[in-house]
Amino acid sequence: MDQKSRLSKTSRPAAKEALDRPAWIAGALDIVAKDGIDGLRVESLAKKLGVTKGSFYWHFKDRRDLIDAVLDDWRAGRIRDIRKQTATEPGGELAALRHTIEVYAAARNRKGISIEAAIRIWARQDANGLAVVEEVDAERLECTRRLFLALGLPPAEAAARSALLYAYVFGFSMMQCGRFDMDAGQTRDWIVERITR
Repeated sequence: MDQKSRLSKTSRPAAKEALDRPAWIAGALDIVAKDGIDGLRVESLAKKLGVTKGSFYWHFKDRRDLIDAVLDDWRAGRIRDIRKQTATEPGGELAALRHTIEVYAAARNRKGISIEAAIRIWARQDANGLAVVEEVDAERLECTRRLFLALGLPPAEAAARSALLYAYVFGFSMMQCGRFDMDAGQTRDWIVERITR
């Protein structure tokens, strides 16, 4: 290769890698975590990702198509996660319940909590969003209900404890308790003991 060819090759800016559909969805979830679904705009998403708005239309018909893809991605991830957290061998049900409470109540993933809240707010005004949230909630409740049933609880009590478990973990993860006089760890242990005994 001659000097001229080498120079022209190295002086050209590197072409941006084309974004695929999952990259757009991941970028959209970042915006949803920060600004909610109402804040999700094609123009701002394209700018955030450093591509043109026209690139968006290679993967999505319109903003609604993107929102539906975000909802589908969230649903699949949440269902996969609860199944993973509650999977156990016979005899491990109590440990799986305590592990599930620990994972969901830890509130380590602020972005995930923000996305959860944003999607639930969206579901109050959107039928597809509501269907997705209902499906996720039903799966979460069913996964833990099965663990309580395996521990020998009657069906009604297993269902009630499953609802109580989620009311605690999601309610607590969204609360700001810094000004409330309590030891969060001791409070969690006390609540977990009552839900799982």
